[in-house]
Amino acid sequence: MDIPELAFLTTWIAASVRLTGPLLLASIGELISERAGVLNVGIEGTVLLGALAAYLGAIWSGSPWIGALAAAGMGMLVNVFLAWMYVVVKASQVVVGIIFNVLAMGIASYAFRTIMGDIPRIQTAPMMPEISVPGLKDLPLIGPALFGQSVMFYITILIALGTGWLMYRTRLGLNLRAVGEYPKAAAAAGINVVRMRIIAVLACGLGGGLAGAYFVLVQIGLFRDTIVQGRGFIALGIVILARWNPYLAILAAFGFASMDALALSLQLFDLPIPTQALVALPYLLTVLAVSGVFGRSRNPAALMTPYHADR
Repeated sequence: MDIPELAFLTTWIAASVRLTGPLLLASIGELISERAGVLNVGIEGTVLLGALAAYLGAIWSGSPWIGALAAAGMGMLVNVFLAWMYVVVKASQVVVGIIFNVLAMGIASYAFRTIMGDIPRIQTAPMMPEISVPGLKDLPLIGPALFGQSVMFYITILIALGTGWLMYRTRLGLNLRAVGEYPKAAAAAGINVVRMRIIAVLACGLGGGLAGAYFVLVQIGLFRDTIVQGRGFIALGIVILARWNPYLAILAAFGFASMDALALSLQLFDLPIPTQALVALPYLLTVLAVSGVFGRSRNPAALMTPYHADR
């Protein structure tokens, strides 16, 4: 293999793995919510507000771990409102989610400029430490990509695997899936459908907030109001492509991230391809996933269906 080709593969794989983290966190959160029957379109705004909280928490405390905790707390806090609207008020999940995303963008932009406006130089947030596995990191191609990542990447993989175990091996996971498939039957079996759905939306907020933290504390160290760039919506496509399966979500998130990383890695070659076309690849893949081009998938039967206990 030629040196340019080797360099391309190495950088592409490394960038793909690096970009997988926030997509996987957001999609795992969304997957839990949808499994319970709630389509949380507000995941985009949740990620953005989580990124803001992570940045402010990290620079004020000097610790990336405090920043991650702040992001997790912010994600769950704003999803208390979303859970109330989705589950209690029974408002349109799509409409509420879209309006929330617009509101979140305005709040994040205003808050950041208000808080940081008097500071002459924007600080770089402290970053999450990296873990290097001796010996394995030196493996060709996959070594630096898989065994020299931030500690948050490995935590993200554990979260995805743990979600799969919880979903398919525990009573809580069974109850969660039940309220997303047959809420009336679940209620007859003694499961509190409203409570389970609220818990699921809060879990989605946790995943979205941590995804925002990943952008800031692992990737760039800064906050800007364009940091998410539609990746919350990409998480919706990942959930569909993964067939609402946490284990498959790992592969699906990597697939989307590899398309995102392609635009960066192909800069090693002088190709007559517009950069904008390469940047659009993950969004095109999202459209294809939602449209069913990769095969029809059966979503949870009660997805987007409000639960009425008295009907």
